[in-house]
Amino acid sequence: MDNCIFCKIAAKQIPSTIVYEDDDLLAFKDINPAAPVHLLLIPKRHVATLSDCDDSHVDLLGKLLRLAPRLAAEFGCAVSMDADGVPSGGFKTLINSGPDGGQEVYHLHLHMYGGPRPWRNQH
Repeated sequence: MDNCIFCKIAAKQIPSTIVYEDDDLLAFKDINPAAPVHLLLIPKRHVATLSDCDDSHVDLLGKLLRLAPRLAAEFGCAVSMDADGVPSGGFKTLINSGPDGGQEVYHLHLHMYGGPRPWRNQH
């Protein structure tokens, strides 16, 4: 899409802090983070919303969801257990879809939030 900011980021026409890239996906730091770690994971191919996905997108969606915990671990947000078996750490994922779902950029994207939780009541 000619006017899509995320397509322009994927095409490297707009600078971003890229933390992951492969043939299908790009992940970069959000420019207005809502948490200590706030990454956006996008498909390079334009898909406007999650609602626009069909069976042809299953592999892409799987890759997107699988990438989130990998990046969470790389950024120190993985879930871990202490000696008593009590979990700590962790991260949150969010996909906004459509205007009532809070979507602002109409290019499918997954937010990955992590870090200490003063942000936990947002989103």
